[in-house]
Amino acid sequence: MGLREKLGPNAPAVMAIDWEMTPADTFGIFESWGGKIRVRNKKERYYYFYIDGWVAPPQLLFMERGIKHAQVLARIMAPQTMIDACVAAQGKGLLDKSYAIDESLKNWLIANVLEGGADSLVVPYADDEAEESLATDLPRRDAGHPALEQVALRHQPAFIAEDEVEGIIKKFDFYDSQRHPAGTFQAYLVDNGDSLTVSELKSGVMWQRGGCDITNHRNVATYIKGLNEQKFAGFNDWRLPTMEEGLALLGPVCNDKGLMISPCFSKEQPFIFLADERKPGGFWFIDFKQGTVFWASGTIPGAFGRACRSL
Repeated sequence: MGLREKLGPNAPAVMAIDWEMTPADTFGIFESWGGKIRVRNKKERYYYFYIDGWVAPPQLLFMERGIKHAQVLARIMAPQTMIDACVAAQGKGLLDKSYAIDESLKNWLIANVLEGGADSLVVPYADDEAEESLATDLPRRDAGHPALEQVALRHQPAFIAEDEVEGIIKKFDFYDSQRHPAGTFQAYLVDNGDSLTVSELKSGVMWQRGGCDITNHRNVATYIKGLNEQKFAGFNDWRLPTMEEGLALLGPVCNDKGLMISPCFSKEQPFIFLADERKPGGFWFIDFKQGTVFWASGTIPGAFGRACRSL
């Protein structure tokens, strides 16, 4: 019995395994858009195995990915000693706690999952299409709040070189999984009671809780313009966040939606455009899944959009 049969009735009809796909490749292809492969078709799917190190012990997972789609199809019950050895051989991992499989695991998968083995070795994930809950246990903005140390963050767009980013992060002690994992800045978010926005009171920034679908830089600017024309949540001064404003939302804990940000925000915008451009070229983005900022071109579909405004 092969993998498709083990996955059950919800298995994809066409499912070619990409044995060369790594977590670093997926970042370049599906998130930063800086990779050599360009995926332009919304229906195109990639299938690959990887190790998720965010859980203990690390798990071997089977993934389905596209430019607007990411779904874990199954957990693979490979021997834990093999999984642990694969993780140990890679150290920290290129993307923090996501790891590529090695040749030993590949051979085990071929023999025990693709060409034989017990059904119990593949544990399919439920196909959960339930609408995302945006319920929040944040304090209301009109309630009393503790005295907060105010921080003045830049809100005008800037050109930022790569060697300037670490200084920005450390100046405010922001968390960044790649550049400053010891950062201690903690956002203080409050619920504005409109089901559309929250406010970060330390920096004085109101945030859209949702946002727009993946798009390019020109289209995200058009999206922001539309928010202002319709006076989204009653305001017409919405804009893209600066690097500092975006970093103020990050934290070291991954929420139940798989993002290193408050669960009050939608999971549908895992990485977003920032207002800042890279010097000498490109655009800056913040990745809530990996907990870091990165740069890439914005001329092809590049990121999602989420607006903010100054209080």
